[in-house]
Amino acid sequence: MDRPKVALTMGDVAGVGPELIARAWSDPALHALCAPLVVGSVAVLRRALALGAVASPARIQPIARPEEADPSPLLVPCLEPPGATDVSGVEPRAVDARAGRGAYEYLVHAIDLALAHRVDAIMTLPLNKEALSRAGVHHPGHTEILAERCGTPDHAMMLYLPAEAPPADPNAAPGLGVVHVTLHMALRDVFAAITIDSVAAKIRLADRALRPLTEGRRPRIALASLNPHAGENGLFGDEEITTIRPAVALTKAEGLDVSGPFPNDTLFKEALSGTFDAVVAMYHDQGHIALKTVGFSRGVNITLGLPIVRTSVAHGTAFDIAWEGLADPSSLIEAVRAASRMVLWNRRAASSP
Repeated sequence: MDRPKVALTMGDVAGVGPELIARAWSDPALHALCAPLVVGSVAVLRRALALGAVASPARIQPIARPEEADPSPLLVPCLEPPGATDVSGVEPRAVDARAGRGAYEYLVHAIDLALAHRVDAIMTLPLNKEALSRAGVHHPGHTEILAERCGTPDHAMMLYLPAEAPPADPNAAPGLGVVHVTLHMALRDVFAAITIDSVAAKIRLADRALRPLTEGRRPRIALASLNPHAGENGLFGDEEITTIRPAVALTKAEGLDVSGPFPNDTLFKEALSGTFDAVVAMYHDQGHIALKTVGFSRGVNITLGLPIVRTSVAHGTAFDIAWEGLADPSSLIEAVRAASRMVLWNRRAASSP
């Protein structure tokens, strides 16, 4: 079966994105997993490939269309969107509106290519939210831009931590996904946003999203509590009783393998041991802290509910180490691996009678 064509968006050029692409390009795993191409700045990518700590022998193949891409460990197809912002003068580690605008333009162009089926998936490198705002893009991050561009109101972010080695037991969890009911909002707004419908919608998204990663097996989903000790039967808040438990009952009646809510101080230990395939977290930090603590360099960000496949590294622009030759491309490779698995599973599912 043909390798999926995966577009790597460069992200904010002042951060680690260009360097990560340059460092990962010579990794045989990248080319075994997919046929990659870059959407970004040719000038910046050329500088990243020449970075002393990277010193890649690869040369750039400037392309105008993804169909022209001829990737290899020694050839990097790079598509610079027509009329894209000139970011060649952006300083490393600097918040710059030009870098924010460029990151937005690379992302939008890649989304449109995926919607037109000219690439099979997109894998995004990090952008800087302040630079995005300075550029006049009033979205808090990738997820919201993707949802708007794709016309998808029912979406969610999932952090995914692959297993370090394939499990011997085919019924064991191949990794852990954490889906978030709420995402980029103030904590004071979280309680109002958590409803039976919003929780149930994220449970359903988690069930659909994990199918390619569990090879079709129904994912085992656990619900995180909102309050300490899962509310202690109403002593510390009643959202578990009035909202989360009814959402669990509703989706369980639909045939989903879902349970909880469980206290968070024990849930993630159980989930990471392989008891569950996914956790539905109630808010951003509840899920992010747990997964990033145990697997920062291997974590993958996957947007659920889209008509396209999109994955991303699970870290930010890392201005503190950007352009120093220190960035670890492990998360990029894992994000490409997840994207490729999803594309191939979707192909098999589409061809099944």
